[in-house]
Amino acid sequence: MRIAFVLCEQLLATSVALPAEMLRAAAELASARQRRGWPQIEFVATRAGSYPSRSGLPLQASAISPGTHYDLVYLPALWRNPQPVIRQHAALLPWLHEQHEAGSLIGAAGTGVCFLAASGLLDQRPATTHWFYLDRFASLYPAVELKPQYLITRAGNLYCAASINALADLTVHFIRHFFGSSIAAHVERHFSHEARKSYDNVTYREDDSERHDDEDIIQVQLWLHQHLAQPVQLAEVARQFGMSLRNFNRRFRAATGTTPLQYLQGLRIEAGRDLLGNSNLSIAEVAEKVGYQDSSHFTRLFREWLSVTPQDYRKSVRSKLFAVEPGSAPSQPRAGK
Repeated sequence: MRIAFVLCEQLLATSVALPAEMLRAAAELASARQRRGWPQIEFVATRAGSYPSRSGLPLQASAISPGTHYDLVYLPALWRNPQPVIRQHAALLPWLHEQHEAGSLIGAAGTGVCFLAASGLLDQRPATTHWFYLDRFASLYPAVELKPQYLITRAGNLYCAASINALADLTVHFIRHFFGSSIAAHVERHFSHEARKSYDNVTYREDDSERHDDEDIIQVQLWLHQHLAQPVQLAEVARQFGMSLRNFNRRFRAATGTTPLQYLQGLRIEAGRDLLGNSNLSIAEVAEKVGYQDSSHFTRLFREWLSVTPQDYRKSVRSKLFAVEPGSAPSQPRAGK
């Protein structure tokens, strides 16, 4: 696995360092658990050299090499007007086309999305960018379908994140894609304790971004999304959509890469995760809300998927930085501390 972080002038170091550290943490855990090799993380630019970030931290890059393809490419967030940087690194645009055509996942943060827009890859496709640049972006790139109300957009293998926080959520999604749900949940808990909206709840996806060619299975997926809280008998679902159970299982796996049961469990666990982080429902009530009458069964599945119990997950994402004793006011920091 090869990952490239593109460097340039005016970049925000956080948009490089944060996802790089998250990915290294995921790789370390995957290596310990599965004895997998570490991904190769590279810092590249149109010209080799040192690129000082807005913080003053220097970052060293090697020159991009035509014919070298990556599994994942990050484009950094930029400070202030990105257009001089885009013009200065025009050689990056055909390289992005090459990576896109090779099937690389490409994630851009903030005004770094302008690299994708300037390349033409986002023409007639959805995108988002930092809130302060929305009007200018719309004026410069009228062919792009700007989605300002979304923090993340996906168009095939092109991803846009409006902010550094959204980039962290997107990185968790990439980790889930490459390393699995358990490792993604572990990294998310260690880098972001607070309860947050899941990737699926903050992302706009092109109609065909999750595409496969089996229209019947697409309808089944929509039905499962709508009925995940209800008792579901997959044999009945197969009959409802005019398939034998054997044919249903075969077609579903061929279209989605997973079984109908695993797909349904994933929907329910993700819904349960959101409820645990964003509601005061008991574990039993959360289990019932996502289709499980037996809370112990829900707990067992939750732990299998995310390597943590629902109770411990809730505790980790809702813990507070400062504990305040009843009846007392939060302490104020003192000068010089």
